[in-house]
Amino acid sequence: MKTLIIIQARMTSTRLPGKILKAVAGQSLLAHQLERLRRVPNADGIVVATTINDADQPIVDLCEVLGVPVSRGSEADVLSRYAEAAQAHGADAVVRITSDCPLIDPAVVAEVIAFYQAHVGSYDYVSNTLDRTYPRGLDVEVFSANVLAQAHREATQPEEREHVTPFLYRHPERFRLAQVKQAENHAGERWTVDTPEDFELIRRILEALYPVNPQFHQADVLALLDANPDWRALNAEIVQKPVLG
Repeated sequence: MKTLIIIQARMTSTRLPGKILKAVAGQSLLAHQLERLRRVPNADGIVVATTINDADQPIVDLCEVLGVPVSRGSEADVLSRYAEAAQAHGADAVVRITSDCPLIDPAVVAEVIAFYQAHVGSYDYVSNTLDRTYPRGLDVEVFSANVLAQAHREATQPEEREHVTPFLYRHPERFRLAQVKQAENHAGERWTVDTPEDFELIRRILEALYPVNPQFHQADVLALLDANPDWRALNAEIVQKPVLG
């Protein structure tokens, strides 16, 4: 079974354009994310799924330098972008990661993949996002390429096309769903990058941890924030954009 991490990435995000190529601690946020995801032991490869827009050429250029394959597709229809990337690269299972999660923890990704692989044939979709206990920004979804192709064929609602997986998790009568949770609930933490306030928090975290421990994990970030409790206030008022519909 070929398990492929597919990262959706674009430069034209609405609240903080160009965020994924902003430089922190010597490299772009996307480069940090790719470096971290390369340490996931039970994934067979990484593909960055960007768009055909000229504005996203810098993403393609960076991936070429880093030796990461790229698939280009629709900007608005991200579901089709994923389906095309999965098919082009021969994926049997897809690990969906979004590029606004530069602190993604390889151990968490590996745990969700391992659960999926241990229950092949029992679950179509496994994630740590629907019943959240992990910080926002450590989001992982794993699903079969077959159900991805089915969603691509059948999903019609705009939010299903834009957000890739709602067609799966909104139909538990059709798809077998499972959630990976951790003992301690850190769902209130926000480590994603969607706004300038988010970026400031992530910048501080990376500049503090990366130079001394580039392979830091969730526990290291939590300890750093406990030592600097005022940092959490930087993006405490940011409201996550909902999946509509």
